[in-house]
Amino acid sequence: MQFTDEVNWKLSDFMVAAALLFGTSLLCELVLRTIQRKRTQLVLCFSLVLVFLIVWAELAVGVFGTPFAGS
Repeated sequence: MQFTDEVNWKLSDFMVAAALLFGTSLLCELVLRTIQRKRTQLVLCFSLVLVFLIVWAELAVGVFGTPFAGS
């Protein structure tokens, strides 16, 4: 990486990160455009961000020990 050798990301890691960010933001935008009730929008977008963070953590360090866990 540019600033440190502690991180060893490959191109595929950047592509997965971009796909996760893009997918989460796209789904949240879809929720905001299609759902009328503000409370429902908030709950669904919060849920999407929570799922995103759980998947990100699992891919990064293997919190749950799934086969696709990192480290």
